[in-house]
Amino acid sequence: MKIMKAGIDYPGVSVIFFCHDNNGNFLMNKRSIKCRDEQNRWDIGAGAVKLYENIDDTLKREIKEEYCINILNYDFLGYRDVHRQNNEIKTHWIALDFKVLIDGLNAKNGEPHKFDEIGWFRLDNLPFPLHSQLPYFFEIYKDKL
Repeated sequence: MKIMKAGIDYPGVSVIFFCHDNNGNFLMNKRSIKCRDEQNRWDIGAGAVKLYENIDDTLKREIKEEYCINILNYDFLGYRDVHRQNNEIKTHWIALDFKVLIDGLNAKNGEPHKFDEIGWFRLDNLPFPLHSQLPYFFEIYKDKL
């Protein structure tokens, strides 16, 4: 019996979060060589929705795991169908995109096995190279960020 995998055997659902401090600074992470893809690229946070977990709880859990911090407030930006290919395997995820206000003074790297570093950036001074999905994210949400 084959175990089915989200994003490969059926569309997976994930929350994508762009954390900010309400002063124009955005928190990003640099993916490590241990990540399954997009190594050494700067990204925003994300995580899969678990079975029977509601979206709000997924958002809170993932931000706590990645940045060791609680949410102060958040805005739903929209959703995207994300079709990608990794090592010749096609994937399909439904991305629920959020802009999330956090207390930036307390953020830290909660997943050093996945992230080489985290950092604060302004939209006019983003790090390089970016995750392949971020240019489209910035394009469609530019008026909401």
